[in-house]
Amino acid sequence: MTSQLSVARTLTRISDRTRLGPDEQVDDKALAFVPTDPALTDPFLTLVEDWFSTPGFEWHPHRGLETVTLVVDGVLEHGDNLGHAGSLEPGEVQWMTAGSGIIHRELAYRDEHAHVLQLWLNLPAAKKMTPSRYQDLRRATIPRVHAPGVVIDVHAGTVDGITGAADTHHPVQGVLATLDPLASYDLAVPAEHRLFAHVLRGTVTVGDRLLSEGQVGWSDPVATAGETLLPLAAPDGELSAKIMVYSGTPLHEPVALGGPFVMNTKPEIAQAFRDFHDGVFGPVPRLARVAH
Repeated sequence: MTSQLSVARTLTRISDRTRLGPDEQVDDKALAFVPTDPALTDPFLTLVEDWFSTPGFEWHPHRGLETVTLVVDGVLEHGDNLGHAGSLEPGEVQWMTAGSGIIHRELAYRDEHAHVLQLWLNLPAAKKMTPSRYQDLRRATIPRVHAPGVVIDVHAGTVDGITGAADTHHPVQGVLATLDPLASYDLAVPAEHRLFAHVLRGTVTVGDRLLSEGQVGWSDPVATAGETLLPLAAPDGELSAKIMVYSGTPLHEPVALGGPFVMNTKPEIAQAFRDFHDGVFGPVPRLARVAH
């Protein structure tokens, strides 16, 4: 699986998610991390957890980033102005490249219940205006790594010889690991990647630190060649633990944030707003809801 000489990763900082409660769109919201200092999370921008029934997130634009949405519970309905529409079930992932501009919506199927985690992944300056697209990663087709007491869904990158289904614009590895009580696994991560580990359920020892549900731990790039190892271990108990581990090569580029747009300069943000209001993204769709 991995070399015994590989460097073991340690966590440099740990944070708790912030619960915000309900608002006009959701029944509850939590922030796992936000881009207070984008250099510390580069190439990742924010990780938000939402519980919603109605109204959810009606038509809105994006440019200059990718959103990676993991369905934790319920069913997520989506649609966009490229003509895509459908629904995603627990464990499934939508990898959306906003690129030059897209208008989409995210709703709870039949207005019942959706619980999702959405990660904002920055795009390199050279690919900010790449064509928009959707990639839906379905449970039946998500590649998996199996080890004693461990199942790892590989969303992106290559783990233990298994390559994820997501086609990425920048070097990224993303997995969702489920560990039975007392199970352990050494996750290989490229040395040049910054990684975060977010616990969805239970408690997990990550490196040499114990993380509980809702916590995020970070490990910065390591000055060594090849791969490093992130040890994961679940303590004794009755329930399995679940943890999301994503890593990527930092971009080291300026970040300009403006609502749903992420660019490199403030003038580019202003241009994105002008383009959206001038119809460059296309008209706001009038697609019907997904049939029950």
